[in-house]
Amino acid sequence: MSEAKLIINNKNITAKKGRTILEVAKENGIFIPHLCHDPRLKPYGACRVCLVEVEGARGPVPACATKVADGMVVQTDTVVLHQIRKTILELILANHPSECLTCQSAGSCALQDLAYLFGIEELRFKGEQKKPTVEDDNPLIERDHRKCILCGRCVRICDEVMGIQVWGFVNRGYEAVVTTPYEQSLFDTTCVFCGQCVSTCPTGALTEKLSKYRGRVWETDRTTTVCPYCGVGCEIQLYTKDNEVVGVTSDVGSVVNHGNLCVKGRFGYGFVNHPDRLKTPLIKKKGKLVEASWDEAIDLVAKQLSGIKKKHGPDSIVALSSAKCTNEENYLHQKFMRAVIGTNNVDHCARL
Repeated sequence: MSEAKLIINNKNITAKKGRTILEVAKENGIFIPHLCHDPRLKPYGACRVCLVEVEGARGPVPACATKVADGMVVQTDTVVLHQIRKTILELILANHPSECLTCQSAGSCALQDLAYLFGIEELRFKGEQKKPTVEDDNPLIERDHRKCILCGRCVRICDEVMGIQVWGFVNRGYEAVVTTPYEQSLFDTTCVFCGQCVSTCPTGALTEKLSKYRGRVWETDRTTTVCPYCGVGCEIQLYTKDNEVVGVTSDVGSVVNHGNLCVKGRFGYGFVNHPDRLKTPLIKKKGKLVEASWDEAIDLVAKQLSGIKKKHGPDSIVALSSAKCTNEENYLHQKFMRAVIGTNNVDHCARL
């Protein structure tokens, strides 16, 4: 792909053609505020917060939807742009509820961050407040239409990434909302509860119910690890507080999954601290399962397998592996069955 030489904020930059101003600026450490942009989605240009000045253009252009060109001269932080962005944010906030004290997204809300960045303390515009319409008729995702800024990110990620099209725009103007077909419950749609809409929402309009009131973002520790549910190996971020997992996300840009997760990877972490989770091996003694050491459990398994092989032959034994194991563990698993037990009865099931 050919390259383009341009100038952004008096800095000479070489970038690949086909990239947008926003992408190139970010790659070169230049911050451009935005709300409707998500790297996983096609350019949309709805919020207009990312407007920049391009020499020769009739007016400010959206950085998220404008591709770089050779010889382009761009300014991203001028007095005029600052005032435009501040006014846009004030208009968005005009009918947005001021519930940051109790909002689940406080601390991870893009709208809140930009309001702080632009020093918006009092609102010049007062709009009609929408009636409370919180919908929590499922155990995983909560919807609050009052906090929706109509950026369309949930609509687009459900369409472009998941291909399900659960969300869509209804009505026009002030009455416009994002909702499901015929305003059905998520249970009655094709929703697979992957939580992709939650991951891309820049406000508190879509939030995860399992994390609600369990800890603010700044109160939690963040640990990068790998999802244990299947062989894809998605990278996940565990949010923990008081030694308990209170939420799971994934960073956009992670190599394997690019920030996308399925329902199990995003919401299936309840087993980690569940009181019924097995932490030690159990063996049956006098008809009851009792805790045992690993050495005792392994010795018992070896003894039982040896007895079955001797009495009924190696083909009377079958082993089922798991996608939760690493490649090395699965290799040792089949090697043990073939070289030690002496059978090819090895299967693998990734269906959980």
